[in-house]
Amino acid sequence: MSDFADLPDGWVVWNEEPDGHCVLAYRPDVFDSTEFPAPCLPTLYLTRGRRNHRRPGVSREDAVSGDWYVTLNLEPDVQLQETNRYEDREAGVDGTIELARRFADGEIDPDDVYQVPREEYVEKLRELTGQS
Repeated sequence: MSDFADLPDGWVVWNEEPDGHCVLAYRPDVFDSTEFPAPCLPTLYLTRGRRNHRRPGVSREDAVSGDWYVTLNLEPDVQLQETNRYEDREAGVDGTIELARRFADGEIDPDDVYQVPREEYVEKLRELTGQS
């Protein structure tokens, strides 16, 4: 049984690695590359160490720590600028489910994530998360 049995509606486990890393996707039935480009699939990552450790401004210490991180991406280079760091995987799973819930409940405004949003995409996200 998956650690993600309590995911909110719309979220699915896309990939779960033996090392504990996970990828979750939001509404792949909607963001299926037909109406929206494939990279527009909202995605949650649970990783040991930061996913973006090669980017400027991310310390090497964060990149190689044993801590678990949860990252929400609306596109590959568009992510929620919020640090979700956990000491162990179990806490990281709980944090992943909580962030998925916040997103699904419309508590995360896509305009706060984008500098230059895709209008149709953001409108669809608002519709699906009850913000419109």
